[in-house]
Amino acid sequence: MRITADQALAWRLERQFLSPRENVSRADIVRRLGGVQSQVASAAETSIATRQQTPGAASPENDALIRTWAMRGTLHLCHSSQLADVLSLLAASRTWTKPSWQKTFGATPDEIDQLAEAVRELLGDGNPMTRDELVTCLVAESRFADLETELRSGWGALLKPLAWQGALCHGPARGSRITFTTPSALIPGWSGLPSPDDAAPSVITTYLGAFGPAPATTFDNWLIRGVTRKSMLRSWFTGMGDRLTEVSVDGQSAFVLSEHADELAATKPSRAVHLLGPFDAYVLGATTKDTWMLPAEHRDRISRAAGWIAPVILSGGRVVGTWELEHGDVVTEFFPGEKVLSRRALAAEVDRVTGH
Repeated sequence: MRITADQALAWRLERQFLSPRENVSRADIVRRLGGVQSQVASAAETSIATRQQTPGAASPENDALIRTWAMRGTLHLCHSSQLADVLSLLAASRTWTKPSWQKTFGATPDEIDQLAEAVRELLGDGNPMTRDELVTCLVAESRFADLETELRSGWGALLKPLAWQGALCHGPARGSRITFTTPSALIPGWSGLPSPDDAAPSVITTYLGAFGPAPATTFDNWLIRGVTRKSMLRSWFTGMGDRLTEVSVDGQSAFVLSEHADELAATKPSRAVHLLGPFDAYVLGATTKDTWMLPAEHRDRISRAAGWIAPVILSGGRVVGTWELEHGDVVTEFFPGEKVLSRRALAAEVDRVTGH
């Protein structure tokens, strides 16, 4: 089946509650997107609000959202029903066993295993602990004393492998301080992580249901920056069998869920205009390497220093520029050569962003 990139982008807009926007809850949005990056908490809330017809709509399932280190080692809001499967695929990479990782962060795989066991024991009684409390308890043991600097680091490099193994996640805030607890304390019936082969179908289904059509490599870039073993990644997609349909998008091979193939083929290109905030899921899910969405020559305008992902202007799902808020006003910068957008459509998005 052959489709155009414009059709693919229009379909993604519909699947991600962007065009049209609907009365959906925070939990429903996070579940549809497979997670929302919340490294910057305000960006996560903007990413959710921009998909709601009425921003801030009440959600009866807010307690279903878990904040933890997930895709690409960044903090995400994840839906409790999807968390175990996502963590299983992340843990399968075992990035902490790579010599380069050990050299950078000073912990061996055996020490990570011991840390995970110790953290489960410390948090297992259901009493959340701040980072300082948790680290203080850990380094009181001589076997972990040399890891104190990295354990206290704001980057959380040693805590990410523990999160991926289901040993910890964020708990309820204690004033302005975060706490850590375990998924088992927050998710009723938590039974640990399934095997990667058992988890892969649900994660791939969720991903392609929001960000398809996409090649397997793009899925892996979204998941963990492309470090999954190629044989494992291939087996996950092959194992999906006839649940996946291969399509040609402007000559490039990609996968879509078979249940969505006809709908995708019938999708008309969009002319909708959107202003999306920093670190928006629409951009991060496709990754900034997706040239259907973002011309390669403009990638550095979106993916900036220190991992910052700029707010973007979309036209028909394509990134055509960036915007910023300056003293309460929206200031736009379009890529050279881009067509002038509908003033009415752009003004409506500006009003939405500024709350006018």
